[in-house]
Amino acid sequence: MGENLGYARVSTREQNAAAQADELRAAGCTRVWIDEGQSSRTADRPEWQALLDYARPGDVIKVRRLDRIAGSERILIETLHDLDSRGLGIVSLTEPMIDTTTPMGRALYGIVAVFAQLRVDTIRENTVRGLDHARSQGRIGGRPTVMTPERIKAARQMRAEGESLATIGRVLGVGTSSVSRALRTTE
Repeated sequence: MGENLGYARVSTREQNAAAQADELRAAGCTRVWIDEGQSSRTADRPEWQALLDYARPGDVIKVRRLDRIAGSERILIETLHDLDSRGLGIVSLTEPMIDTTTPMGRALYGIVAVFAQLRVDTIRENTVRGLDHARSQGRIGGRPTVMTPERIKAARQMRAEGESLATIGRVLGVGTSSVSRALRTTE
């Protein structure tokens, strides 16, 4: 049996992680890592990384709630996969069904992962279908171009006179890439 390790996180420096740390110690954690002022949507949390460096296969990471380690469904699934590949368990103190050290917890985690993937696949499929329909109606997605027909005409004339793309963009008040793209597609 491995060691019980605790992880606490608060989003802003004004918040206090002491209550989380106390709960984790009361739940048997021998060490607790605390990230303060850190978003759960970033992987660059120094104390989280330090905990992962310290942890060994068979250890169990305890958190007050899963949102302490992941700010989105996708990040949570990726994090749980990473912990599993390292041989680490995860236990949520306030979400009792989330305990990957038990058969029921692993099964529930698998079900959650399947539904998360289904959601991602469904969103992707709906997006592709919507874009295909829009294209069939003559619409294209994305931001409207800043290159009006008048700007394109002026850009062509300046380019014919030997002006650089940067100069043309500066004169027309648009980015160099917009000028380049407009000249390339209208030639």
